[in-house]
Amino acid sequence: MKGTRAALRYAKALLNLAKEQGVHEEVNDNMLFIANTITESKDLQIMLKSPIIKSEAKSKVLKAIFETHVNELSNGLIQLLIENKRIELLLLTAKEYTIIYDFLMGYEVAIVTSAIPLTPELEKSILEKIKTLSSKEVSIKNIINPEIIGGFVLRLGDVQYDASILQRFQTLKRDFKKNLYLPNY
Repeated sequence: MKGTRAALRYAKALLNLAKEQGVHEEVNDNMLFIANTITESKDLQIMLKSPIIKSEAKSKVLKAIFETHVNELSNGLIQLLIENKRIELLLLTAKEYTIIYDFLMGYEVAIVTSAIPLTPELEKSILEKIKTLSSKEVSIKNIINPEIIGGFVLRLGDVQYDASILQRFQTLKRDFKKNLYLPNY
């Protein structure tokens, strides 16, 4: 994805500065708020990416939205991105910050993709199983994707376990293509 390396550098610099000032947890909450706000608003995403809208206008909009809801350090990041003409990286930087913050704090998020929402009982049993696989504190994020038909796909860090019906159908399809034996009747 374009800008990922730059967003990671901004996020690391912000985390280092926040740790020095002892506000890294508050900045993490701010970055979560910023990421959620931008993700939920298509208009805001379009405005941030638009080369036609001037930086001053973007600055005014972002100031109106975030100035009273985030701390001085987070507002400083927004201003820095505007000054460097990299404001389109705000969402990506906020997401990268939360990822490296979670890593620093020893948290890990397991992404469970399922065809329907997980029930609380199922989520609890999955979480117990995941805790045996990881030494970190783990939380679950459930993504709904009806295309997998049934079952689930579990992703924890760089490990993925695919127990979906779609995967089984694809495996079966590959097996049928390999075995071209047809009896002569």
